[in-house]
Amino acid sequence: MDTMLKSSPQTQQRSNHSDQETSLWSSGFGMKLEAITPFLGKYRPFMGRCCQTCTPKSWESLFHRSIMDLGFCNVILVKEENTRFRGWLVRRLCYFLWSLEQHIPTSSDASQKIMENTGVQNLLAGRVPGGSGEGQAPDLVMKEVQRILGHIQATLCPFLLRLFSWALLWFLNRLFLNVQLHKGQMKMVHKAVQEGSPLVFLSTHKSLLDGFLLPFVLFSQGLGVVRVALDPRTCSPALRALLRKLGGLFLPPEANLSLDSSDGILARAVVRATVEQLLASGQPLLIFLEEPPGYPGPRLSALGQAWLGLVVQVVQEGIIPDATLVPVAIAYDLVPDAPCDMNHDLAPLGLWTGALAVFRKLCNCWGCNRRACVRVHLAQPFSLQEYAINARSCWGSRQTLEHLLQPIVLGECSVVPDTEKEQEWTPSTGLLLTLKEEDQLLVRRLSRHVLSASVASSAVMSTAIMATLLLSKHQKGVVLSQLLGEFSWLTEETLLRGFDVGFSGQLRCLAQHTLSLLRAHVVLLRVHQGDLVVVPRPGPGLTHLARLSMELLPTFLSEAVGACAVRGLLAGRVPPEGPWELQGIELLSQNELYRQILLLLHLLPQDLLLPQPCQSSYCSCQEVLDRLIQCGLLVAEETPGSRPACDTGRQHLSSKLLWKPSGDFTDSESDDFEEPGGRCFRLSQQSRCPDFFLFLCRLLSPILKAFAQAAAFLHLGQLPDSEVGYSQQLFEFLQACAQEEGIFECADPNLAISAIWTFKDLGVLQQMPSPAGPQLHLSPTFASRDNQDKLEQFIRQFICS
Repeated sequence: MDTMLKSSPQTQQRSNHSDQETSLWSSGFGMKLEAITPFLGKYRPFMGRCCQTCTPKSWESLFHRSIMDLGFCNVILVKEENTRFRGWLVRRLCYFLWSLEQHIPTSSDASQKIMENTGVQNLLAGRVPGGSGEGQAPDLVMKEVQRILGHIQATLCPFLLRLFSWALLWFLNRLFLNVQLHKGQMKMVHKAVQEGSPLVFLSTHKSLLDGFLLPFVLFSQGLGVVRVALDPRTCSPALRALLRKLGGLFLPPEANLSLDSSDGILARAVVRATVEQLLASGQPLLIFLEEPPGYPGPRLSALGQAWLGLVVQVVQEGIIPDATLVPVAIAYDLVPDAPCDMNHDLAPLGLWTGALAVFRKLCNCWGCNRRACVRVHLAQPFSLQEYAINARSCWGSRQTLEHLLQPIVLGECSVVPDTEKEQEWTPSTGLLLTLKEEDQLLVRRLSRHVLSASVASSAVMSTAIMATLLLSKHQKGVVLSQLLGEFSWLTEETLLRGFDVGFSGQLRCLAQHTLSLLRAHVVLLRVHQGDLVVVPRPGPGLTHLARLSMELLPTFLSEAVGACAVRGLLAGRVPPEGPWELQGIELLSQNELYRQILLLLHLLPQDLLLPQPCQSSYCSCQEVLDRLIQCGLLVAEETPGSRPACDTGRQHLSSKLLWKPSGDFTDSESDDFEEPGGRCFRLSQQSRCPDFFLFLCRLLSPILKAFAQAAAFLHLGQLPDSEVGYSQQLFEFLQACAQEEGIFECADPNLAISAIWTFKDLGVLQQMPSPAGPQLHLSPTFASRDNQDKLEQFIRQFICS
């Protein structure tokens, strides 16, 4: 099939030649699919160091430069050498023999220790509210405690654990090419185990398979059976009963009842006793800090914060001296159970539906070489006690988005307040509300800090790079030879920024592997010269590519924020369609850049930015500006008559310090030296800068365009309405705009929810109680069309068309 992508009628032509198109996937690259083995190399940027500000002692003690060169291991690659036996039969039964040799510690008195816990005994004796002293017989309270304990956990079954480990190992080898783990990271974790504190793994959550894969990886590395705090919404009662036997922990529904409820008090006491016994016995615990995939809502999990709050409470009250926290990140080439329609809640997974899903996956993988790769990352462990002591000193005053941004949006004020943004979307559970207010704040900021570290240390997979290139630069198609060059360029840019990638190998093989995984979302066309053209499929295909490209956003987040801020600064001076040379004439002062960057940082949700709580907004602005200078987009412009910025010969270092304390910019001593507010910059005129600037702006385009369309929808939406109903209205509007304008990457229900919550924080929407439940109303301030237009224009200034 010799064709070129020229016009829309050829799209119909491509669909009529599906058989010919399919042949391109097997022969278009001149290589067989079996030749693709994107195993990781040995020398990579070592990522995941803990925060030097909050945990300086852990930063020094649990790391040595020699571990950076230990390389990677494939966790699911089990051979004859991994067992004690040798021979022809062993090579065919190595998975089974390996599972038999794994050490599984058992504790038959765990339930008895929980019953002997001081908190549980006080309930049984009626010394606290909710116990037998409130009209309930001690025997009835004892039965209720045993029932709640049976809902939380069960005694481990070694036979089931070994059988499940064998079956999971067999399944993973047919589902994935490899599951890579850095040996140096594992060595840090083993070193932390030797210090005696219990391990608490805090992980991202990309797939429902994470709850099985991560415990298996840790179990295979000699850490024993890891207890996993699972979400009961994702499992049926029958599946929960099985998972408890395998180490699963489930929060009883009574734990979220009101603080004065006797059933809630009893359930929370039993849950806390369970966590105390678990940590005191030294068993590792795995907590997911993100919501399960496919569930619309905040990124940070309320359930994960509840479990983490229990760990913090146990350590703060001295029941155990300390706990070691290990941030965990997992990255997939392609998430195996990604929901096809994210607009509907997922049903709980049952035993039979789960078995059927596994069977279907195996049937799809049978005879198919399109298997994905997985990378598990274990960041540097750190002490919870050390973090709790040091992190409190970084807490400053915060204000809501309504106070920070609304006066500027409406043109009532031009000065951005010098304070941090307070934005908390994750609801508080009953377990978290039982903590002191200071400890609640500690848990929220700790969870955000760890999740930020986990996301920043996650490897970038080849599908994320390919999806970003196709979405940001080549929505109308690109020749394969050009795509290969840009794939190599973007990989180098990722590595230069200190982020690791989850692949290696020959470039052409990597492209074939990646495009085969994205086969449902791209089309291959052969051109006259023998090359191939890669074209993203319109519609849902672009939406899926947009979700994949979000995995690359943390790598370029600072530069993307800076590029959009520069676009907003130039919006009132230079036409957006004007030539690059005309935009480069404009002088950009440092104060103007700071202000514009700060406005955009306030507008974007924290679930996207994931800022570290110990870092001030001033430091974030400076980091963004530094990144723009380092990548060559901005060049310093010396004003006439001023001393060059690099000239330090006449500066007196002895009299005044030429730096400010990090995070503290209001000290009286720092007011005496000159602030470099007069520094100016210009856009670089290098040939590569226009394309790179546009590329960076388009990384944030989906969320900014969704926010702008949400502002335009304010006068079209039917209010009052429930939050769920209004989000559905907005999502349908985004879909209609996508069909009309071809911007399908914005048609995402999660973006609609983020826009609604941001507008609530901004004071655009207000939630009022009503007999039918909480209802969203348009605030009086934004009831006028003029103010709605101001909001839309404020957002659109950051969008580069």
